[in-house]
Amino acid sequence: MRGKAKTREGVVTSDKMDKTVVVVVERLVQHVKYKKHLKRRTKVKVHDEHNRCAIGDRVLIAETRPLSRDKRWTVRAILEKVA
Repeated sequence: MRGKAKTREGVVTSDKMDKTVVVVVERLVQHVKYKKHLKRRTKVKVHDEHNRCAIGDRVLIAETRPLSRDKRWTVRAILEKVA
């Protein structure tokens, strides 16, 4: 491994594709002028090799080499499974 891969935590919103899930990652940013904290959401396509993730699962994702046109992340761990 060349360096530390970025890791993020998010919630799976779609698992309709084969070996791919869509994960929503939320982050807090502060407004420059008003100093209010705002939630910003980013949807990323994530590689799920064994199709273990389901909608609603909280997952830890890590940055990786480009796997397809859209996929740049892979599932590192499933933190919380939905019943």
